Amino acid sequence: MKKMLMLVCTLVLFITAGCGNKAATTENHEGHTDQAAGKDAKKIALVLPEKIGVNPFFQIMDEGAKKAGKEFNVQIKTIESTDPNAFEQNMRAAVADKYDLIITATFQAEDALKKLSAENPDQKFAIIDTVIEGPNVRSVVFREYESSYLLGAAAGLSTKTNTVGIVAAMDIPMIKKWTVPFEEGLKATNPNAKYLVNYVGGFTDPAKAKELAILQQSKGADFILGAAAVGDLGVFEAAKEKNFFTAGQDIDHTSKDPEHIVLSQLKGADTAAYETIKDFTSGAFKGGVVDYGLKEKGVGVPFVTHDSQTKMNPFLTAETITKLKQINDDIVSGKLVLKDPLKQ
Repeated sequence: MKKMLMLVCTLVLFITAGCGNKAATTENHEGHTDQAAGKDAKKIALVLPEKIGVNPFFQIMDEGAKKAGKEFNVQIKTIESTDPNAFEQNMRAAVADKYDLIITATFQAEDALKKLSAENPDQKFAIIDTVIEGPNVRSVVFREYESSYLLGAAAGLSTKTNTVGIVAAMDIPMIKKWTVPFEEGLKATNPNAKYLVNYVGGFTDPAKAKELAILQQSKGADFILGAAAVGDLGVFEAAKEKNFFTAGQDIDHTSKDPEHIVLSQLKGADTAAYETIKDFTSGAFKGGVVDYGLKEKGVGVPFVTHDSQTKMNPFLTAETITKLKQINDDIVSGKLVLKDPLKQ
């Protein structure tokens, strides 16, 4: 009997110790992520309209939120959505669970947040990468047109065929933040360069994007920018097959294929999430619009505004990077004033 009692006690101690050593981050069956914090810590929910693995923008946003959670002792819960209907349900569940702040992102969240922010005036919300009006909503946006201009300038300085293209998601106003300044930067550094633009018709069609990139390459383009979200993967495939140069969006993609992916247009979704949580914990959070550009390091280009772990491709030269850094400095200082194409 004594031996049996000792065995039970040993098992209890073992299980208790195992529970005590669990990692701070765990996954539950809904695919949600909980980050532990202090007992009295504020609770913040990051509710995403997609699964994290689909779009790198959401991946780095999640990383920024978790970093802030650790630094500012905030409980972070990331909730991924499998479809639009699940997204609104997840947002409503977060409201019902009384999170101190609910953060979401992109135009995909607009309709649900418009309804929920109006229905719940005492609930604080933040949305990254688009604008929702409301006293209880902070909208964080990026001046993508600044980094798009830099990429266009890089293409103009680097092209050997004098033909440059962009494969964009859709012919809608929002996409003009990429297409218009890219052409402006191209023409500013190379007035004689030919500019090609084609639209995929959506944000999740790599096959169509690849087809359009190959079409542009057949017309002489030796640099083709991907601005089609998931479609950029198709542009990357085409670059490898047809041996032209390319660049992607949001994160530094150069390490994936340094021979062909020579640049990227960086967007600091991690910075936006981190700074939003920092302001919330410090009491500086309020509704309205906050924007991040080259000056705030919210957007950028590898080798020019941000370091890269990838060795620079010979398509670019040290002289080109020096010129691009000067253009960046001129934009940051206000010497070169770029217009938001959505406000022209």
